[in-house]
Amino acid sequence: MIMKTNSKVFVLLCGCLLAASTMLTSCEDFLAEKNYGSPTKEEMTANESTIVLMVGQAYADVKWLHDHWGYWGVNLLTTDEGVCPLRTPGNHWADAGYWKNLNTHNWNAFGPAFENIWNTTISGAVLCNKLIYTLQDCKDVMSEANYNRYISELEVLRSYYYYMLFDCFGRIPYQEDFGAQTEPLMEPYEVWTRLVLCLERNKDKLPAVGKSVSREELYGRCSQGFAYTLLARLYLNAESFGCTSVNVNSVKKSKDAEKSLLEEAGINIASEADFYNYAAERCEAVIAGSVGDYQIEPNFFSNFLIKNESSKENIFVIVEEGSADFDYRDYAGSMANKLRVTMLTLHYCHQSAWDLIEKPWNGFCARSSFIKRYDAEDSRGPGNEGNGTKNVKQWGWFEGPIYGKNGKILTDENKDTANIVAYSPAMDSKSWLDGASWNDGARMLKYEVDKSKTYKYCENDFVLFRLADVYWMNEEAIKRGGSKGVSHLSDPAFETIMARAFANSSASSDADRVALFKEKYGDPASWNPETDGANKGFLAERGREFAWENLRRRDLIRFGEFEKVQYVEGAGKLEYRRWFPIPYTVLEKAERDESGKSIWTQNPGYPEVN
Repeated sequence: MIMKTNSKVFVLLCGCLLAASTMLTSCEDFLAEKNYGSPTKEEMTANESTIVLMVGQAYADVKWLHDHWGYWGVNLLTTDEGVCPLRTPGNHWADAGYWKNLNTHNWNAFGPAFENIWNTTISGAVLCNKLIYTLQDCKDVMSEANYNRYISELEVLRSYYYYMLFDCFGRIPYQEDFGAQTEPLMEPYEVWTRLVLCLERNKDKLPAVGKSVSREELYGRCSQGFAYTLLARLYLNAESFGCTSVNVNSVKKSKDAEKSLLEEAGINIASEADFYNYAAERCEAVIAGSVGDYQIEPNFFSNFLIKNESSKENIFVIVEEGSADFDYRDYAGSMANKLRVTMLTLHYCHQSAWDLIEKPWNGFCARSSFIKRYDAEDSRGPGNEGNGTKNVKQWGWFEGPIYGKNGKILTDENKDTANIVAYSPAMDSKSWLDGASWNDGARMLKYEVDKSKTYKYCENDFVLFRLADVYWMNEEAIKRGGSKGVSHLSDPAFETIMARAFANSSASSDADRVALFKEKYGDPASWNPETDGANKGFLAERGREFAWENLRRRDLIRFGEFEKVQYVEGAGKLEYRRWFPIPYTVLEKAERDESGKSIWTQNPGYPEVN
């Protein structure tokens, strides 16, 4: 079993040294130099452990992305997988309509999450550039191997920060040089091209998990598997980012350059099919194990245990510390670099039923349309036992009664029985968002809940990349035109993915469970991403498998279903909302040209800042 000790030293302890200062970064000062003291080159590079600690600072801002006031929150609540209704009586989660506006796609440039995303990702990217600059200054006293490895690690991590910013806003201030002059925002296809090039040139310079370096040493850090998986995601989603074979090949180092940047790097995107060829090739490297030792876990829930560091399926996680004395919230309602899924989703009465340190907040749940896509025997869904906290089997969502220690169903402050309902006809109406009961909506349960009063927040390491995603991306890329790809549908590992989904069924063998999967959801070999909607095929299965894992919004956009999610009106007229608005505060503080106009402009479809 991997122990978190080394990971905490690298990611948590060292990263938190800069957490407070990096959170303060805004567009106004995102290129400002920060003071890290004045150690000599020799002191900074005395041994590799010193370099590791220095590079570890760059991971501090990753922990903000899984907050509901940040990247995770908007990627969940704007999709069909999650909702946060106003709960009555009491108007809980009203927040001036903020959550409802995300649920219904009625957001604007003043949303706090958009500003949080911008600030935290820019902060992380700029810190990577600062540390790269520092290592470059120390190159003459470092070994070539160490220099190449840690420069590559920082460049790949910077790519991930920019990827999250890019995924949300499209047009971003992508920069690879610390202290570079502020330029107009790059167009999405330009950002995509530079992200791909950076990852391509660095992917093989990183260590491979379980190959060149142990899993423990690379836990929670960028690796070859991380870079290849992120590349696959970029290639698979290229068209959803507005990329074409023409515009990505128009990006050159200078106006006078003969070749495009992609051509110079040997990346051949001759047609849109090549996006999917490269996606499949990058997936294949991960699946074949050439860039890391990853394996599909026989038990789906092994990936989300309180102690899930033993999972060989997880490629990249945020290393968590759930102790009660580790709290970085400044005030109620602000961001926190703590995983709070349990608090966000469970009912108030779960506290006494399960001996939780903190009373849950009874907010986030599944949309009714989403929960219907699970078969009753699918272990990733709410299941068919109906016994709530007395369920014997493990399920991915919670529904049913909440029992107290005396064996009786608990009642809440309103004297109402605590009995979670995953679906009711009323939940199909948009008006439900303004009048949900305290019991409405299935609650996320795939992350194991601590019932021992050990952790105030989640100790489970938050999963960002999994091998199962790579398998599904590979099959989809092939179906979308990746003729150079190799299908793995008949591989034992892929069959495990399907079989474990029905681990709670009456089927007596894995072969029977695979057959049950195909009976209930169809044979993946027959799925067609060009014609399958949200309720069948790849998109439906990706929802069931990767619920609340930061994948759904981009998946819906790729399949052309983002504007069609439940409670959203005006489908077909809201395509501009596939990008979020650049925060008002960012545009307000941006540099101005000679005429006084901001050199950064708002995304199309949203009002400009005067």
